[in-house]
Amino acid sequence: MTDNDQKTLSLLGLALRANRLSPGEEPTVIACRSGKARLVLLAKDAGDHTVRRVRAMCREGKPPYLITPFSRAELGGALGMNACALLAILDAAFAYSAAGQLDAGQTHPEILAQLAQQTERERVRRQEQKAHRRNVRQGKKPGGT
Repeated sequence: MTDNDQKTLSLLGLALRANRLSPGEEPTVIACRSGKARLVLLAKDAGDHTVRRVRAMCREGKPPYLITPFSRAELGGALGMNACALLAILDAAFAYSAAGQLDAGQTHPEILAQLAQQTERERVRRQEQKAHRRNVRQGKKPGGT
């Protein structure tokens, strides 16, 4: 396993601890249907039924999916589980970072561009929320003077 693969698995473990990851088939389906999933990752040795289900989910909804170079046991080990064939990343920044490490921009540049755009939108939205909270604390009215 390369150093880049180890970094990707560490990132997935961090996303799980940050509650930005839905491991397993049913949580992934729920995240995709609710629109919270930003990227779906699939183990290289996932079953045919799981692969077909992921393709159908990602055709209906927005999240792209990538097949990882990791087996179910490797993904599960990174997440503290026995095995994990499927997971959804719920945060755009985590998804962008994971996709960048997995893909290195070579195979799916359109997925990386889409995730970069989502990450930027979330960053701007968080800055606006922070400014709004600061204005509320200071007693400023919205809209100016």
